Amino acid sequence: MMKIFALALLILSIALAAETAPDALKYTPAGEMVLPAEYREWVFLSSGLGMTYGPAAAKARQGGPLFDNVFVNPVSYRAFLKTGKWPNGTAFLLDIRSSESHGSINKDGHFQTTLSGLEAEVKDEHGEWKFYDFPTANGSPKANGKLLPATASCYSCHSKNTAVENTFVQFYPMLLEVAQRMGTVKKDYVP
Repeated sequence: MMKIFALALLILSIALAAETAPDALKYTPAGEMVLPAEYREWVFLSSGLGMTYGPAAAKARQGGPLFDNVFVNPVSYRAFLKTGKWPNGTAFLLDIRSSESHGSINKDGHFQTTLSGLEAEVKDEHGEWKFYDFPTANGSPKANGKLLPATASCYSCHSKNTAVENTFVQFYPMLLEVAQRMGTVKKDYVP
């Protein structure tokens, strides 16, 4: 009976660890981030239209406004709901898509089309936020994303303008409510 109880405890502890551990990200020996194949199955946080900045913004000037779709790994999302903080291993994927305004029955609004860019923001195992770019060609991203240098504008912009840690939680209303309730909104954040 004790062996069965011990086995049940072991299984329960493994299940709990799997539920709270960050989703495992993979990296190449050169330090590039391997694109998680299932990132579009992660938790969808928001979609913005015409909010694109940085390198992808140049593409937006060539056509209609771009859609920014934001996904976060599920384990980190659940941890944030409980604590208002992002655990080490958190990954955001910014899926940037072109838009069109006339197609099928749509005559006035905008809808998403081809992938124009793909970027990631990752809180590494040391609690440092890093940014990766997955170049796209013909609507397909490269399998690996290059780490952007600390001099890239995304580092200073996120450091200065985000509501929680290094993330734009202000654009995810449900998560902003969590952060406000948990007291994790940055003291110097200005809405």
